[in-house]
Amino acid sequence: MPEPAEPLYPGAPAPAPPQYPGPPAAPPPQYPGAAVPGPAYPGAPGLPPQYPGTPAAPPYPGTSDTPAGPAYPGAPQYPGTTATAPPPYPGGGHPAPAPAPAPAPEPPHAAAPQPGPEPDPAPDDLDYRHRGGRVIVADHQRGADATTIGRLAVQLPGALVSLAVVSSIALGILGTVMGWIVTLAWLASGALVFHRPSELAFARHVLKLRAPTAEERARLEPVWREVTARAGIEAHTYELMVENSDELNAVAVAGHVVGVTTYALNRIPSSNLAAVLAHELGHHTGGHAWAGLLGYWYSLPGRIAWAVMRGLARVAIAVASVFSLAAAGFVYLFIGMAVVAGFLGAWYITVPLVAAPYLLAYMGRRGELRADQQAAELGFARRLAEVIHHFRTEEEAAKAAAVAQGQKLKAPGTLDRLLSTHPDHETRLSALEPYLRLKR
Repeated sequence: MPEPAEPLYPGAPAPAPPQYPGPPAAPPPQYPGAAVPGPAYPGAPGLPPQYPGTPAAPPYPGTSDTPAGPAYPGAPQYPGTTATAPPPYPGGGHPAPAPAPAPAPEPPHAAAPQPGPEPDPAPDDLDYRHRGGRVIVADHQRGADATTIGRLAVQLPGALVSLAVVSSIALGILGTVMGWIVTLAWLASGALVFHRPSELAFARHVLKLRAPTAEERARLEPVWREVTARAGIEAHTYELMVENSDELNAVAVAGHVVGVTTYALNRIPSSNLAAVLAHELGHHTGGHAWAGLLGYWYSLPGRIAWAVMRGLARVAIAVASVFSLAAAGFVYLFIGMAVVAGFLGAWYITVPLVAAPYLLAYMGRRGELRADQQAAELGFARRLAEVIHHFRTEEEAAKAAAVAQGQKLKAPGTLDRLLSTHPDHETRLSALEPYLRLKR
């Protein structure tokens, strides 16, 4: 919430104390409840929540036998809470002289601002079909699907470069024995990705996640138990954490952590929260989370070395440019020859390194669709589609606001789309359509 505006100071020499405004602005509108009837997919129980403030999205063809396809409700509007400035001090002239000085009366006590009404809790509209029932636990609590295998294969050249960097520095500085000990210790450090205390420390200090409060846990755990029960996963296999954020989001971290924002926890219906958690569970059961962090860790020394080399090249070009254009041209020529030599002499390393960002982005997009499929197979296709539409509506509203302010928006180019780690909203909604037709 923005800070209140500064009071206006007119020229009165003895102003009376300001009158503070009344209660703060009303809280933002609530996330939709589940009471407003909405279009239902064939065979899908329950009614989708309505997002106030924006019209419904166009229907998606093929998702219903009726002429009008299912319409997703619009996303909620989040009005600003800009506080008005307090009124100027009253009075403008000098006070009349008094026959005898008298002590100034004590200023009246301003009425303390009354807090606004607390937002209603998000509706608990989830179908707890496994509550109190026996759950069949899957044989494998986590795995590695084709997306994970592809991600690890793409990151293998970078890991080899990192191994060469670490071993060269360790052996050159520490000698043979200690150098190999350091190198082997670095190779073994990847196991920390599956070490729960290390994961929790990474989540707390790097991702700024925290343990849920007792109230948050009472809200989160029943939904999580239903999601894991449908997947045949032991609920305690993963650690639940919370991020203080006003955005609808969640994250799967390393091998055991599932994080969710306070907005998603407190402001959306339980069925939509379950869909978000089911998506993150899909990242874990498919191995996307641990593979991503493991690949990042083992490619880090190589990327640091590459960044240092680029920095040195820039410095060399800048220094050479001070002396003459010929010296700068010589440096450019030397760098170009080194790059060409690298491609010709070790093409099996350099070519995969150049292609790695695009391949990793492709694997990331496939992983998102696979996590959506996991959530849909657990019966959350319709609710996940509502969440995706919420994201799309927010994005369109942000673009419209930017255009209204005179900003020129540039459509993402081909390279930008190839480097995107998430598929566009239309692709995700289209992939969910077959599940929306099924009776759940």
